[in-house]
Amino acid sequence: MLFRRRKLPGIRERLRIALWPRRSVGRSLRYFGKRVLRLRATPHAIAAGFACGIFAAFIPLLGIHIAVAVTVAWLIGGNFAAAIIGTTLGNPLILPFIWAATLEAGSFVMTGSLSADPLPHHLGSMLRHLDFAVLWGPLIKPMLIGAVPLGLAAALLVYFPVRWAATSFQDRRKSGFRLEKVAEPT
Repeated sequence: MLFRRRKLPGIRERLRIALWPRRSVGRSLRYFGKRVLRLRATPHAIAAGFACGIFAAFIPLLGIHIAVAVTVAWLIGGNFAAAIIGTTLGNPLILPFIWAATLEAGSFVMTGSLSADPLPHHLGSMLRHLDFAVLWGPLIKPMLIGAVPLGLAAALLVYFPVRWAATSFQDRRKSGFRLEKVAEPT
């Protein structure tokens, strides 16, 4: 490989980079934004795919975000790469906030009122044993129910700005190509 490191980073350094980017968070966000805008697809497909990824990031079951995002993108005609990039919203820094919001929303939908303490008092012992059947009722079910409206709202909130950005980026790119053709010597 042409630009490979001589000394590969250890597990500790790779974990640090996964949790906190080497350059900066802003630069990483701009990079992902450029990756989405430079995809070769229609603006609708890019925006729909990215929105599917955002929706899938709200699902509390780790490990299925990409599968859900790609499946939903396939159903609505979204771009698969944009869907996968959209799932990066579900990173270790943001997931606790998403999970707290989905738990609150799910508890509200199930009970019809806001509860003062949506978490069970014996949550620590429940998490120590990691029994899916025990966690289902008080934790996973409300989170799954709350993930649907919050995920749909976030997807709709993201769809229109991404579609506008993709349209304007592609229009600027096309006009730049036209100017290059005009400027070529004959």
